[in-house]
Amino acid sequence: MTVFDEPTLRQTYSETEYLSSLEDRPVLPVGLDLGSYQEVVVSLDPDTRAFWCSMRQEGVPSFTPNMLRELNLVHRRIHQIVGEREPGSPNPIKFFVGCSDTPGVFNLGGDLALFKRCIQNRDRVTLKSYAYGCVEAMYNNAFGFDVPVVSIGVVQGDALGGGFEAAISFNVLIAERGVKMGLPEVLFNSFPGMGAYSFLSRKLDAAQAEKLILSGKIYPAEEMHEMGVVDILANPGQGREAARDFIAENGRRQPMLYAMNLVRRKVNTLSLQELRQVTEIWVDTVLSLEDADVRKMEIMRTAQLRRQSRKLREAGCRD
Repeated sequence: MTVFDEPTLRQTYSETEYLSSLEDRPVLPVGLDLGSYQEVVVSLDPDTRAFWCSMRQEGVPSFTPNMLRELNLVHRRIHQIVGEREPGSPNPIKFFVGCSDTPGVFNLGGDLALFKRCIQNRDRVTLKSYAYGCVEAMYNNAFGFDVPVVSIGVVQGDALGGGFEAAISFNVLIAERGVKMGLPEVLFNSFPGMGAYSFLSRKLDAAQAEKLILSGKIYPAEEMHEMGVVDILANPGQGREAARDFIAENGRRQPMLYAMNLVRRKVNTLSLQELRQVTEIWVDTVLSLEDADVRKMEIMRTAQLRRQSRKLREAGCRD
């Protein structure tokens, strides 16, 4: 059974016509269709066979339903491109790099406005559908879209809540010095339900995972690196360059890195079913929040809006 429970997105690209170039340059189809999206920007570097996917978030930089839909479409497109290559031809995608174009922010997490509406309307169906979309994206990041791809997360701005969960789902996590990372959900009497415990308990251990989750503390990337959560620290503004360096240094070792990911998957088994079962507990918890907790959630959303306005002003001043 593959990762993807829904029917594969049917897209077409040009006939199999190939580039002829240097011996070390991979052979890729001309005019390969990567898909068309509104809130993510994608590109494929033919030299390194790295697929770059950058979130271009509007409003509060969070995982809106449309953002999740597009990310999962991207993941399925990667699965399709690699799976449909000609027999014996090289893998056109070896690395997947996830990042953000939003100044000062990787992602601030869940769509709090949606959560509030679902709570007020007792809408379990919508909230569960949203949660399933989240954990599908995290699972795909972790296990290469069911094809031999190594995923790299590049955090150049703050990654909070679901944004942090997304970051730790990548096989390799690069973060710039000074960025903030953490799980503040306990502030409104909830918990991070999109994979935080599953990923952290395997990368660290259960005790450390629970301590980090229950503290609600926001940590600098440097401290996350000391814990072992962040794999590579980069200087401010150098996150993407650090990813390029990693790919250049590990291009030939990519099959081994992917094999180690398979080993990790066998030894510390993590299934999509586990992530869904956990997130269903999260759905029930969110729907049972009291009015005081919902008000705290709204305060957090207002703080997110102010934070984003400030980050955009600061970016404008630098420009």
